[in-house]
Amino acid sequence: MRDLTTGSIPRHIASMSIQMAIGILVQTLYYVVDLYFVSQLGDSVIAGVGAAGNLWFVVLALTMIMSVGTVALVSQAVGAQRRDTANQVFNQSLLLSIGIGVAVIAGIYAAAAPYMRSVGADEATVRAGIDYLYWFAPGLGMQFAIIAMSSTLRGTGIVKPTMLLQMVTVVVNIVLAPVLIAGWGTGRPMGAAGAGLASTLAVVVGVVLFAWYFHRHEKYVGVERALLRAQPRVWGRLVYIGLPVGLEFVLIAIVMAVIYWVIRDFGAEAQAGFGVGQRVMQSIMLPAMAVSFAAAPIAGQNYGARHPERVRETFRWSVIIGVVIMSLLTVLCQLEAEWFMRVFTKEAAVVAIGAQMLMISSWNFAANAVIFSCSSLFQAMGNTWPTIGSSVVRLTVFVGPVLWLSTRPDFALHHVWYVSLLSMFLQALVSYLLLRREFARRLTNLS
Repeated sequence: MRDLTTGSIPRHIASMSIQMAIGILVQTLYYVVDLYFVSQLGDSVIAGVGAAGNLWFVVLALTMIMSVGTVALVSQAVGAQRRDTANQVFNQSLLLSIGIGVAVIAGIYAAAAPYMRSVGADEATVRAGIDYLYWFAPGLGMQFAIIAMSSTLRGTGIVKPTMLLQMVTVVVNIVLAPVLIAGWGTGRPMGAAGAGLASTLAVVVGVVLFAWYFHRHEKYVGVERALLRAQPRVWGRLVYIGLPVGLEFVLIAIVMAVIYWVIRDFGAEAQAGFGVGQRVMQSIMLPAMAVSFAAAPIAGQNYGARHPERVRETFRWSVIIGVVIMSLLTVLCQLEAEWFMRVFTKEAAVVAIGAQMLMISSWNFAANAVIFSCSSLFQAMGNTWPTIGSSVVRLTVFVGPVLWLSTRPDFALHHVWYVSLLSMFLQALVSYLLLRREFARRLTNLS
C-alpha cells in the first residue's frame, strides 16, 4: 500500500502516471498489434475488425464499471485507514467480475452476428468482424478478473506490478499474432479469427500471472473464502459508483456506431480509415489518460482522509499536466497525421480519410484532457453520475446533426469530424461546471 495523503501531489501524479501510461500503452498494444497484422489482409478485414472493436467498447463499459467502483471504494478505505473494508471490496469485486465475465461471453456470441450485419459495408467486412469477436469473446470475459485485481492495486496506490504483468501478456500477443493471423511458421493463416484467438490466449496468461502475484506477493489485501460470499450491498455500491462511467462508454459506443452507419455508403475504405484513425487517436491520448487514471486514487485517498485542499490540488495539476501534454500531441497530429496512418496501412484512400480525421479531431485533445480529469475526480469522490449529463450533451449535439447532414446531397466525411469536434468541447465545458458544483457540495464541510 502506498500513502498518497502526504507529499507532493505533482510528484505523485508524475510517478504514477508514467507507470500508468506504460500499463495503458501495453494494454492498447493488444489491439495495435492485431490491427497491424490484420491491415495486411485488405480493407474489408480492417473495417470488420474496426467495427467489431466498437462492440468491444460496450464490453469496455462493463470493465469500467468494475474498475471505477473498485478504485473509488478501495482508495477511500485506504485513506480512512480501513484495511478490512478494502479487503472486503476486493473480494466482492473479484466475485462479481466472474459473474459478469460469463455473461459477457454469452452476450457476445449472441450479438456478434446481428451487430456486424447492421454496420458492415459488405459481406467480407461482416464475416471478418464476426470471426474476430467469436474468438476474442473468451478473452473479453476473462479480463474482468484482471480488472478486479489491477483496480484494487491502483486503489492502494500500487501500479508497477500491473504494468509489468501486462507487459508479459502483450509479449505473448505479439508472438502469437503473426503466427495465428498470418500463419507464420504454420502455413495456416486464420485472419481476423487469429487476431481474436491471440488476444484471448494472452488474457489467459494475464489471469494466471495476476493470480500468482496476489497469492505470493500482495500483503494489504487478499482472497479470503469467507469474503467470497455474495454481498449485494457491496455489489450495489460498486455498481452505483461505476455505472455512470460504464453508461458513458455505452454512449460513446452509440456515437461510434452512428459514425459507422452514416459513412458506410462511402464504402469499406471509409470505414477502414475511420477504424484505423480511431485506434491511432486512442493510442495518442494515452499520456493524458494516464494522468487522469493516476489522479483518481490520489484524490480518492485524500477524500477518504478528509483533505479537501489536496483533492482540489489534484484536479488542478491533473488538468495542467493533461492539457500541456495534449496540446503538444495536437501539434504532432497536425504535422504527422499521414505518417501515423501509414504505420498500419499503405492504401492511399484509407490513409487520406484517417489522416483528415486525425487532423480535425486532434483539436479536441485539450478538451479531452479536461474531460478525463473531471471524470477522475468524480470517481474519487464516489459520485460519477454527473458524467452522464456531460455525455448526454455530447450525444445530443452529435447524433442529431450528423443524421440530418447524412441526408443532404452534399454530405461529406469531414462534416462528421467537425460535428464531433464541437460536441467534445461542449462536453468538456459541462463536465467542468458539474465538477465545480460537486466540489461545493462535497468538499466545503469535509475538513
